[in-house]
Amino acid sequence: MNLTELAYFVAVAEHRHFGRAAEACHVSQPTLSGQLRKLELELGVTLFERNNRRVAITPIGEKLLEHAQRVLDEAGAVEAVARSSRDQLAGPLKLGVIPTLAPYLMPLILRPLREAYPKLTIELWEDITSSLLERLRGQQLDAALIATEVPGDLTSVALFDEPFLAALPPGHRLASRKAIHEADLAEDLLVLADGHCLAGQARAACAGRGEHQARRALQAASLETLANLVAVGYGTTLAPKLAAGSMESRGVVLRALAGRASRTIRLASRGSFPRPKALQGVARVIRESVAGDLV
Repeated sequence: MNLTELAYFVAVAEHRHFGRAAEACHVSQPTLSGQLRKLELELGVTLFERNNRRVAITPIGEKLLEHAQRVLDEAGAVEAVARSSRDQLAGPLKLGVIPTLAPYLMPLILRPLREAYPKLTIELWEDITSSLLERLRGQQLDAALIATEVPGDLTSVALFDEPFLAALPPGHRLASRKAIHEADLAEDLLVLADGHCLAGQARAACAGRGEHQARRALQAASLETLANLVAVGYGTTLAPKLAAGSMESRGVVLRALAGRASRTIRLASRGSFPRPKALQGVARVIRESVAGDLV
């Protein structure tokens, strides 16, 4: 028994005529009749009473017809799902984003993504890098936007380099300078809590003042908290360029860094992910969307 035989069975039941059923199925009448006889032999029952004037479905045929139609419907659904999956730019894309990037990048790219790929649905998950990578390995995410190199079991593509800026309280002793040496921030540097990649990047960029350490007595859980603390004069920090507008709206003074410290934003994924065109499309839109904001 196969789907073709069931389709012929349903067609004859619908048309009550072998010739019209064969025409609807785009086969010859002998072919259709032969396949139906084969089906009856396989099932061991008679599906239709045939004579020169009419074709009538038998009682057992009536019972089997509902099941045959259900099988064909389910087969059609399987084919439809497979057909839709062939469009790599359609359907959900589960995207992870680190917290120091998500609030500033996502508002820039979600509308352009929707306009470029209206069938693509972005499902966002915000978390620190280590958690995103674990979810990526476990196939709970399809891709992740991170700011570090990826381990060898994953793959990534560099999207853009994001400069860091010195974030200072109004009236800070360094605020009069046009460019600030990173090491000069070490004395009163505020950093994010351990686990955020930006914490390590800030410490590395501002190292060099020996006895001075980042203020470990207060390690914030978000960049927004750091911005508020800097605004009230508690210390300084490094701000990614995309966060500049949010920082300045709080009264934070931003200055260029003499050493031009930056971070590279990457799109990480599994090498086996079956929709590479979706990732390529997302990467293209991100690059185009941030170009003007990083000048």
